[in-house]
Amino acid sequence: MTETTLSFKYQLEKEKPRLGPGGITRGASVHQFPASQGIAGVSMRVEPGGMRELHWHANAAEWGYVISGSVRTTLMRPDGSWAIDTFSPGDIWYFPRGWGHSIQGVSPEECHFILIFDNGDFSEDHTFSITDWLAHTPPEVVAQSLGISPEEVALLPKGEAYFAKGAVPDDASFISAPQKDPKLVTTHRYPLMAQEPRRVPGGGVQRTVTVDEFPISTTMAGSVLEIQPGAMRELHWHPNADEWQYFLEGTAEMAVFLAEATTVTDQYEAGDIGYVPMGAGHYIKNTGTTVLKVLIGFNSPKYESNDLSTWLATNPADVLVTNLGLPPETVAKLPKEEHFFVPKR
Repeated sequence: MTETTLSFKYQLEKEKPRLGPGGITRGASVHQFPASQGIAGVSMRVEPGGMRELHWHANAAEWGYVISGSVRTTLMRPDGSWAIDTFSPGDIWYFPRGWGHSIQGVSPEECHFILIFDNGDFSEDHTFSITDWLAHTPPEVVAQSLGISPEEVALLPKGEAYFAKGAVPDDASFISAPQKDPKLVTTHRYPLMAQEPRRVPGGGVQRTVTVDEFPISTTMAGSVLEIQPGAMRELHWHPNADEWQYFLEGTAEMAVFLAEATTVTDQYEAGDIGYVPMGAGHYIKNTGTTVLKVLIGFNSPKYESNDLSTWLATNPADVLVTNLGLPPETVAKLPKEEHFFVPKR
């Protein structure tokens, strides 16, 4: 097996965080995690009332997943229309590149969410923030543009706020946003964990959202896998996307096959992230005694997977005898249909 120094594991939650009033963030782009060429990710926590200020990303779309707590987002579209949504555990959002938005904690407890970006060179530090913009624009221009006095301009922050802390816009507050009708799905919100999952008894479950279910998400798709102890997501590869993983719960082994006799194997625990380049063979195995839960993001709006069991099942027995050098009686034991998850043996 060929030696390689490239690692497909990064301990995101052990990274020193960026701190601010009302929130903390940890991020990994290709600069911190060299293997992650096509996707970057951020783990962010906001306190009740804590806000990731009004901002936009010039070089990446944003796909978010809520782990705990609740947040409210505001969003402005280029046509001048807007959206306000509230997200709880298991919900996802998608904001296209360049669309202005904010994120604020609205639950009594801290909200933790994961952000996935469809550009490996993305940096959460290099975003366009409203306070940074106004602080570095001539005051007379700001006054004219906003219709306020120079004295009022002087009250604005003198630099980028990034995080801000305010009152909690909850249902007991008159500062919360009204919502006339109840909705399960909105343009920018999809309740992934409310989905009836793909289920393999003894193996695990998969919930997946693509552009087909969530039309606004034109550059990304995502999954949550729950794998039983000792079971595994079988050997497979994705022909159309890179794969970015955030390990939510449990422990795992993941190996990435890069061709030319090169496989990289790592052990993962909650808070780690993993990465698989497009087309690289891999598996994810639960090495613990509890359910393994993994959040996965893809930099393609469509989910495609080539699974080894399906490939073997679709070839004539004589092809497998010749190619694998196995006797017919052994080939007869090979998969006859797709497995997807493989239970513990």
